[in-house]
Amino acid sequence: MCNIVHVTILQDGIARFGHHGRMTNNYQGIIPPLVTPLTGRDALDVAGLERLVEHVIAGGVSGIFILGTTGEGPSLGYRLRRELIERTCQLVRRRVRVLVGITDTAFVESVQVARWSADAGADAVVLAPPYYLPEAQPELQEYLECLVPELPLPLFLYNMPSLTKVQYELETLRRAMDNPRIIGLKDSSGNMTYFHRVIGLLPHRPDWSLLIGPEEMLADAVFAGGHGGVSGGANLFPRLYVDLFQAACAGDIARTRVLHAQVMRVGDLYRIGRYSSAIIKGLKCALSLQGICDDCMAEPFQRFREPERARIQQLLKEMNFGPTP
Repeated sequence: MCNIVHVTILQDGIARFGHHGRMTNNYQGIIPPLVTPLTGRDALDVAGLERLVEHVIAGGVSGIFILGTTGEGPSLGYRLRRELIERTCQLVRRRVRVLVGITDTAFVESVQVARWSADAGADAVVLAPPYYLPEAQPELQEYLECLVPELPLPLFLYNMPSLTKVQYELETLRRAMDNPRIIGLKDSSGNMTYFHRVIGLLPHRPDWSLLIGPEEMLADAVFAGGHGGVSGGANLFPRLYVDLFQAACAGDIARTRVLHAQVMRVGDLYRIGRYSSAIIKGLKCALSLQGICDDCMAEPFQRFREPERARIQQLLKEMNFGPTP
């Protein structure tokens, strides 16, 4: 399913949507879930956002996903979300696709954020199941049937059961494929058996895109037939993840192994802290140390203190990834 020339087309911004919201090309490659640079409780690090956007685009990514888990989307106020959407789209200037997370407990807020996204020039929106009170699968299916007609942009589904308590089960995905406005799935379940079963559904919608969330599974996902990854580490090392994706697409096993080992080293940054927030803290701290953006966290979380910051600095020095064969 991989096609490196096709990825270049997406980076040039040529591939867009055809009639009735169907994609003329799949979303492929590396689409980093962008961190949200902050300087305070409700303040965007505007200069940092610009540096971050330019950094990942220069690394060859195929798109940018904002207001996801790594972007701390559910923790941000709606005013700030709108500002982030508008500024990101302005900075990207349609050089790559922009996807916006609209996951919310309130139906009308998801629709509102989707409208802001369309007005700003985003390409698609991304939705995990509403969290807090878990839905049964028939309720989730009905929710999608009600929501999609209200959305001005095509919809990516986001499978994140560890945080939402609900998974998009296979029958729900099969039904979703009947709706041309639902265009793909980002799977962050970490369950490769589930991922393989979703691949088995793709013949029903050849234009669907299937992206993997956990970056340590990126190579396996591409070999299995997936289209790419939404890899948090691509905030830091976008070229590394793009190179890994392309090596896996080309079937270059030796190069894939070398690059995969480097991606596994990036994962060390996520284990400095003791809690679930450590992944985002590690990314933001590393970006701050690289001079890209501030490492302020959305509350209730706080940035790493000096001991953790020193450990992140040491890891970055050790991760002096040189050219691969």
